[in-house]
Amino acid sequence: MPTANSFIRSKLLSSVLRIGTATFFAFLMQATSQAKSLPNIVIIYADDLGYGDLSSYNPHAAYRTPHLDQLAAEGIRFLDAHSPCTICSPSRYGLYSGQLVCRTGRKPTAFEGPGGPSYLRIDDLTLADMLKEQGYRTGVFGKWHVGLTWLDHEGQRLSGGFQNSLRIDYKKSTPLIDGPSRNGFDESFITPNCPTTDPLYVYIENGMVPQPATQRHKRDSLPNPGGKWRWDNDEGWMAPDYEFVNADLLFYQKTVQFIRQHQQTKPSQPFFVVLSTQIAHAPVLPADEFTGKTTAGARGDFVHELDQLTGRLLALLQELTIDDNTLVIFHSDNGPETVHTAWMRQDHHHDAAGGWRGMKRDGWEGGHRVPLIMRWPAKIPPGKVSRQLINTTDIMATLASVVGYPLPDDAAVDSFDMFPVMTGLHSESQSIRPYMLTQSFRGEFQLRQGNWKYLDHVGSGGNDYGNSLLKEYALPDSAADAPGQLYNLEADPGETNNLYFAEPDRRQQMQELLKQLTEPSSGRTAPRGRKPVDW
Repeated sequence: MPTANSFIRSKLLSSVLRIGTATFFAFLMQATSQAKSLPNIVIIYADDLGYGDLSSYNPHAAYRTPHLDQLAAEGIRFLDAHSPCTICSPSRYGLYSGQLVCRTGRKPTAFEGPGGPSYLRIDDLTLADMLKEQGYRTGVFGKWHVGLTWLDHEGQRLSGGFQNSLRIDYKKSTPLIDGPSRNGFDESFITPNCPTTDPLYVYIENGMVPQPATQRHKRDSLPNPGGKWRWDNDEGWMAPDYEFVNADLLFYQKTVQFIRQHQQTKPSQPFFVVLSTQIAHAPVLPADEFTGKTTAGARGDFVHELDQLTGRLLALLQELTIDDNTLVIFHSDNGPETVHTAWMRQDHHHDAAGGWRGMKRDGWEGGHRVPLIMRWPAKIPPGKVSRQLINTTDIMATLASVVGYPLPDDAAVDSFDMFPVMTGLHSESQSIRPYMLTQSFRGEFQLRQGNWKYLDHVGSGGNDYGNSLLKEYALPDSAADAPGQLYNLEADPGETNNLYFAEPDRRQQMQELLKQLTEPSSGRTAPRGRKPVDW
């Protein structure tokens, strides 16, 4: 079993070997000289927030999101943005590594209990690793959920499962060998899983657990707005004083503290911070100060809370006079939850999926087409709207250009550089991405190539549309005997006319391309020899 010290040495050694000793120290010198010109970077990473959940994307939304709409008006809003997977843990791996989870040899899963180990492997170059090498101070606050290694009293790794939470030996397990501290983050305050959904309910601060899980959580101790929105709050073991209703307020406060302290002590050094929210994941628990602020029920209030916290964070950047040279990225990890989508349609005529077929877990567009907004007043022209095909994994190569980092070919193998798009240097008529892969809940693949989309599976790839909740959204299959699906999204954005048999040449070409891109030993989607844009 690896120790914490051996893990640190291995991580540092892998960084040096990855880029070469001379280049490694050149990076350090370059980071020092560039520190004043590099932008601060803030990522607000929402949870289960659908394409139709922001009023800038959905003019018919049941509420307004003025701060996020303003963020879009002052930057660039992507209309064809996607998560790498239709559930949270693999998408987070995509954010931090620039890769699809299939590159790990593992299938998508959502960790619960002491589930792990981390999808992030010791030799993965992470987003925080890269930025730290370029001189950034780094922090992450909120939901982690890419898996962690927990040990029992005998030093054996525990598997997921709520009862295994009681078997954790916290002294043997911490500092965690595969948490944020071991993946490039200087400071962190996180939960191992979904903060209010899946036990283990503990906080992890800089690799340590201040208070172990010693109390039993009961879901009926929480408010239940509307009589149903407490859905998906699992009972299990929690730390004393663990926050449920105020989870995102806590994460926001930790983020603010990080930024303020950084600016007070190291104002000439750029910072990178991730605020990883619980909103709008189940259960729906808006904090008291946001309850009743919309006419769209508890979930409307929940998204209102996210909008307000975003506005407060933007106001902080202005207060500290760092707004102009701070790149803010707002994004979501996958489409909206099934029951949330159905209830919001039924109760408030609000379509969280924004008109797309499907929702969380599905391979159809509603499962992975999500909001993505970038704002950087010093570089991004205001009011831009882009139809470029873009994925969460692309954030890594894009930020590599921002900070002048040449990505090695064996890192971020599914990451394309969108810096020319967001700064207006690239024509909208030419797609940077020749293709894009996503994975649905069961690990099955979807492949985009231009307006064509091939799904290497039958049905949704995730949800059961025969159940009572979703059956009204089931659509007739126009090619019932087909083992896959092929759609032309330009002519058929609702994915209703399966052309699997009608377009055999197109289908076969995309099937061959899929095999090439997913080949276990050599598969990749990103080009080789990537170089940062000289700006």
